[in-house]
Amino acid sequence: MTVLITGATGLIGREIVKQCHDKGFNVHYLTTSKSKLATESNYKGFFWNPNNNEIDHSCFDGVSTVINLVGASISKRWTESYKKEILESRTKTAQLLQDTIRLYNYNIKHVVSASAIGIYPSSFTNYYDEAYDQNSDSFLGMVVAQWEDAIDGFKELGCKVAKIRIGLVLARQGGALPEIIKPIKFGAGAAFGNGKQWQSWIHVTDLANIFLHVVAHKLEGVYNGVAPNAVTNSELTKTVAKVLHRPLIMPNIPKPLMKLILGEMHMLLFESQRVSSDKIKAKGFYFKYANLKPALIDILL
Repeated sequence: MTVLITGATGLIGREIVKQCHDKGFNVHYLTTSKSKLATESNYKGFFWNPNNNEIDHSCFDGVSTVINLVGASISKRWTESYKKEILESRTKTAQLLQDTIRLYNYNIKHVVSASAIGIYPSSFTNYYDEAYDQNSDSFLGMVVAQWEDAIDGFKELGCKVAKIRIGLVLARQGGALPEIIKPIKFGAGAAFGNGKQWQSWIHVTDLANIFLHVVAHKLEGVYNGVAPNAVTNSELTKTVAKVLHRPLIMPNIPKPLMKLILGEMHMLLFESQRVSSDKIKAKGFYFKYANLKPALIDILL
């Protein structure tokens, strides 16, 4: 089996590539850097430049499944121009892939795309599953809604389409965890705001496994890519400190201070989404890391 992966060199992409190779899959990947074009028998790179609508269409040769992970990081100050990049790096790329499949009449059977739990409104009390149909009116809610609409365009090409709404990804290198750890290591860790905001997290290994479970079982529709047991921000901070054997002595960090430091992006730290993983579990998926402490021990120790 040959899989085309966009965003293959990112945090989640690297883990998915590793697991594809463990299963004996060949991987084609798209990159904007001509210096990153590997040509191994099971790992081949193809150039694209979505800003100029450029793509090496031979990336689709022999491919039946696309795993779509491409998108500019949201963990960067949200200037107006960067907000445009966050959105277009998700929607324009989907359009380019669809236009190329249509133009060259490739027979792509299945598209499994990243999405995000940012589509759910922030709430301390709601428990969200995939059937919840009121989108957040935040910037991220708007981005995810347009991103998912863009991905649905693959259905018009006869593809089965699945979308994985990803939560807080925990990994050793990259993502939020190294940033959470830094102040705790130096004894300056603290929860944000009142610390009661829900954090729906997932170990990167489990997340990559969800993508490949969806591929293997040819699943369609929306699935939440989160572990079964969400925690509060306060609980997350305390558990990291416990695993690292560091004290927590600082008072909680006030919201206005983070707004001053990060601008509009500060909302990432204060959004609260408690999200269910029951739907993917009902499809036979088993979480290796269902609870936070074992996940952190695996990553940090």
